[in-house]
Amino acid sequence: MKRIIDIVASGVGLLFLLPVMSALIIWIRLDSPGSAFYKQQRVGKEGRVFWLFKFRSMAHRAGGPEVTLGNSDYRITAAGKWLRRTKLDELPQLWNVLIGDMSIVGPRPEVPRYVEKYSEVMKRVLSVRPGLTDPASLHGFDEGAILDAADDPENHYLEVIMPQKVAMQLDYIDKANTLSDLTLVARTLLRVFKGG
Repeated sequence: MKRIIDIVASGVGLLFLLPVMSALIIWIRLDSPGSAFYKQQRVGKEGRVFWLFKFRSMAHRAGGPEVTLGNSDYRITAAGKWLRRTKLDELPQLWNVLIGDMSIVGPRPEVPRYVEKYSEVMKRVLSVRPGLTDPASLHGFDEGAILDAADDPENHYLEVIMPQKVAMQLDYIDKANTLSDLTLVARTLLRVFKGG
């Protein structure tokens, strides 16, 4: 049932948002050189690695650490700052949902290098399909600002933020149902419309 909802919701979403996404593509291309899209390897269900798609919010081939800081991150473009604040950079992931890499609601997928640091308990988060939103995403809506203030952002992410996120994701897995998923979608949309 959840997969059917994912297919319908992502398909309708992609069609409905096509004009908005087209306008964003034009803006990103005009704002800075490079493709309007960015892809990154993430780890999905049962440890399968897939390409996650986003609108590009950083300078083309920016490099640097896996974690992204807040507004102080020099790699973020002018368009990218707005896209990140509104979370519209995540819209292309509706395609990931449609083709089965992700779900609308589920633990946010992590990069392979960080998944390698998961404990055996944490690895249980890979037992379900990752999602666009989850309780940890809502809790960490302003994660970039927190990392901005850290002396060593990547270490702070690995030792403090990531374990907290995975704990919330495991709690979600244990309690998730259709009603809780719909509630999470509603809360996510409300947070996005409020601008964070």
